[in-house]
Amino acid sequence: MAGERSREHPAGELVVAVVVTHRRPDELAKSLDAVAGQSRPPEHLIVVDNDHDDRVRDLVAGQPIPTTYLGSRRNLGGAGGFALGMLHALSLGADWVWLADDDGRPADAEVLATLLACAQRHGLAEVSPMVCNMDDPQRLAFPLRRGLQWRRLVSELTVDGTEDLLAGIASLFNGALFAASTLEAVGVPDLRLFIRGDETELHRRLLRSGLPFGTCLQTSYLHPCGTEEFKPILGGRMHAQYPDNPSKRFFTYRNRGYLQSQPGMRKLVLQEWLRFGWYFVVARRDPAGLVEWIRLRRLGRRERFARNDGTQRR
Repeated sequence: MAGERSREHPAGELVVAVVVTHRRPDELAKSLDAVAGQSRPPEHLIVVDNDHDDRVRDLVAGQPIPTTYLGSRRNLGGAGGFALGMLHALSLGADWVWLADDDGRPADAEVLATLLACAQRHGLAEVSPMVCNMDDPQRLAFPLRRGLQWRRLVSELTVDGTEDLLAGIASLFNGALFAASTLEAVGVPDLRLFIRGDETELHRRLLRSGLPFGTCLQTSYLHPCGTEEFKPILGGRMHAQYPDNPSKRFFTYRNRGYLQSQPGMRKLVLQEWLRFGWYFVVARRDPAGLVEWIRLRRLGRRERFARNDGTQRR
């Protein structure tokens, strides 16, 4: 095992942070500064490097808290990287596992302390911060759908009278805090998904477990804006996700085909066909795009998880 340092911790309080990175050393440095600089810092930091880069190894070794560097000579994707890091955190005896990525970071030094307090106050098995646009923190980095309504502003999350917790909804990789017992109950991300949909799949398992979880509305995690992929249709009442390159579309649509064949998500299939049928045929006037969307969904439904760049036919 590469580069590990540790220290004693109070019983029941060991928090291990897990950060996954791939070829973003400059962004990673900012993320690690924010994670290690918490007023209540993690007892241990694990960085999973999907590029096995010596620059990242040196950056991790220079952190002011105990660290483990896990360099992978195979790109495991976000799904495999978080799975590896979460399992390693459990093997170290973590009571809580705190997740972050290389292009986002906690908004301030109080995020971890606030999440731990919220989890204790509400008896939560998992708690996440709000994920906000790094360039405009009053906006969400990703649109959030509640029923048929899409919410894009931080202020819109409290319109139902919610004070400090949005129950049953959470972003699971961007600043999410999991109790170790929760990971034992729901598992870790599915390596086969690689990227795209791995968070949704874990959220599905968390919902079906019946464990209490949610989003703490008193703290936030900053992330680059991800709303550009969500294309409005029907006057903005619905959206269809259309990533900007074939590789992202491949993993997005294939993995959604798999996800919507699973218990708890099958009810979304009809709505999915209506949304994307309208988007490709009416909005984009791209019937070939609809055919490709169907093909990729079919791969996922059949659990054909071989990787390609989204252009190879099979």
